[in-house]
Amino acid sequence: MSVQVWTYILVGISFALYIGIAIWSRAGSTKEFYVAGGHVSPLANGMATAADWMSAASFLSMAGLIAFSGYDGSVYLMGWTGGYVLLALLLAPYLRKFGKFTVPDFIGDRYYSNTARTVAVVSALFVSFTYVAGQMRGVGVVFSRFLETDITNGVLIGMGIVFFYAVLGGMKGITYTQVAQYCVLIFAFMVPAIFISIQLTGNPIPQLGFGSNVVGSETALLDKLDGLMTELGFTAFTDGNKSKIDVFFITAALMVGTAGLPHVIVRFFTVPKVRDARLSAGYALAFIAILYTTAPAVAAFARTNLMETINNKAYSEVPQWFETWEDAGLLAWSDKNEDGKIQYGPGKLFSEKKPVFIDQEGFYGQRLLNNDIDRSNQNELFIDNDIMVLANPEIANLPNWVIALVAAGGLAAALSTAAGLLLVISTSVSHDLVKKQIAPDLSEKGELWIARGAAILAVIVAGYFGINPPGFVASVVALAFGLAAASFFPAIFLGIFYKRMNREGAIAGMLAGLGVTVFYMMRYKLGWIGGPTTSEDWWFGISPEGFGTVGMVINFVVALTVCRFTPRPPKEIDDMVEDIRVPSVK
Repeated sequence: MSVQVWTYILVGISFALYIGIAIWSRAGSTKEFYVAGGHVSPLANGMATAADWMSAASFLSMAGLIAFSGYDGSVYLMGWTGGYVLLALLLAPYLRKFGKFTVPDFIGDRYYSNTARTVAVVSALFVSFTYVAGQMRGVGVVFSRFLETDITNGVLIGMGIVFFYAVLGGMKGITYTQVAQYCVLIFAFMVPAIFISIQLTGNPIPQLGFGSNVVGSETALLDKLDGLMTELGFTAFTDGNKSKIDVFFITAALMVGTAGLPHVIVRFFTVPKVRDARLSAGYALAFIAILYTTAPAVAAFARTNLMETINNKAYSEVPQWFETWEDAGLLAWSDKNEDGKIQYGPGKLFSEKKPVFIDQEGFYGQRLLNNDIDRSNQNELFIDNDIMVLANPEIANLPNWVIALVAAGGLAAALSTAAGLLLVISTSVSHDLVKKQIAPDLSEKGELWIARGAAILAVIVAGYFGINPPGFVASVVALAFGLAAASFFPAIFLGIFYKRMNREGAIAGMLAGLGVTVFYMMRYKLGWIGGPTTSEDWWFGISPEGFGTVGMVINFVVALTVCRFTPRPPKEIDDMVEDIRVPSVK
């Protein structure tokens, strides 16, 4: 059977499973909608947390980013894995003991202020919408290739699926759907990795194959990859171009941003006891480690196969996978030196972000483009970072069912995280904004309807950002982590471990941290303020992806300074903090 037929079968089965679970686990109360009734087992919650955590950025984009940036991509591995450990050990048990539905709920009650709650809601919306844009983009990339539609239609299909099980089932439906999605995505990630590891190194364990010799040679895989890259003019895979300060700030932003992500934190409210929260955190870390320790190997395999397969090959001889990704608009070749061969090297092919295809063929049968070609370098190839994991099985000539399986896994990763984020958005509006502030007498049924209405609106906005994202998936997600680091982490950390922190300090700190980080991203990532910029314009050489660390420091400084010159919190707040600082083991 063809790849497309296999894709329809596997994606259709997985979607039917997700929808069936949503119908079976339909939420009938606000507690079920917000926290799945609080009765999820630690093992199931660990799998759901892993699926929630391993988004399209982890499944699709991280290995692709490492494949193209090599050593520099390690910041994502260090930041995201270290951040989850930080969250599981430092914050999760305490927040579970507090026992509320959402992060804004904790901040509003801890800082005895609806103003603080509103600032937290705004922060949650900023973080969640930025993050969900990357997930919807990932859905569009998968559909554009494997269902032979454009990215816009792919995003719309993904919106429909997420709408069904997130709006209908709430956290209860999302949790059990995510258990299924974890099984799908981890199987889909590992099967091709094992296949390709055997092909290249003879070792069936990708993590070990990554450091093994190439089959039939005494040369290590990484040494061969370094040689291929330097021969073509790239920086060696095991070297990096980022400055040490930027590596540090990006890693720190991803770590503390993880500890402030509301859609991950809320998962620890779904288990019955504090002890279960700790246990589910351990399960989740083990499940997450399977993919994260495999991603560098997948990246090395993909980059090696890519360069050996297409570099200096005549366009008329390229394999079928090249043409199918061209059809998806995510791969392009322009013959700068008019020799009919693909010359792959450092530098961008286009001055714009992506190629724009026109309905004509060139002299060699290639798709013609109406972009302005960048003549400042000799690179003739455009490759979208987000396709490497999806294209990897095709490049390695694996069976069609494996190729389709990866498509199903990519969709599972994107949809699982998108659903969790959409729930955060809907609960922030219905519970923290409407119920807690605007209409405190609202019935449970009315609150549930508002939550579902907010989820519908969130799906629409998420779809728009998925169609018009500010960057590739991992880059967009990194911005969300920076926003979480600058806004939530200091307020949560100080709220648990510093009884003197009051509402004035928390509000001022969140506004300062979030404000400066949003400005920096709008100025240096999106170019919305002052026009386009380059890396030479960055403050202290810190990229927008790493600036959340600066925002976090500003948040801490402002919060601690303001709280010293304003009244102490009431005694009942001191007692509450004292209680949650000693999590029970029951």
